[in-house]
Amino acid sequence: MTEEQIHQKYMRAAIAEAHQAQLLGEVPIGAVIVHDGKIIACGHNMREKFQDVTYHAEMLAIMEACAAMGSWRLEECDLYVTLEPCIMCSGAIVNARIKNVYYGAKDPKAGAVDSLYHLLNDQRLNHQVHVESGILGTQCSQMLKDFFRAIRKRKKLARKKRRARG
Repeated sequence: MTEEQIHQKYMRAAIAEAHQAQLLGEVPIGAVIVHDGKIIACGHNMREKFQDVTYHAEMLAIMEACAAMGSWRLEECDLYVTLEPCIMCSGAIVNARIKNVYYGAKDPKAGAVDSLYHLLNDQRLNHQVHVESGILGTQCSQMLKDFFRAIRKRKKLARKKRRARG
């Protein structure tokens, strides 16, 4: 397998996690953590289900990876996530000392890796992370666009029904 094929394989696993989130009515974001060529942890958004702001895909995957490794240090681990990590998740990535982050779609409204901030490569921090973006980016982006389009459509229909009754 080429390096690109390997990255796509793990991103597909993250996309599968994102689909799990979507089935729960969550924003479809998924993440997997890889160590020595094996997925050791996965996560998908569960903020709505648990009403907990920290239940992002990356955070849940990091917690699971720490348990799997028996350490908070994930120095030889790679994170694959469908959307550019936010500030909170980027902080956890740096603190966990994750080696590489591969993400699919950019997040122009909350991205803390490339879009709004560059936290993973900030030389003032005690750890920097190698980052690659755009892995299956079109597919990751389209999944989010479709999800939010469907939400807007449902809201529009609900407004029409309220007006028709009122």
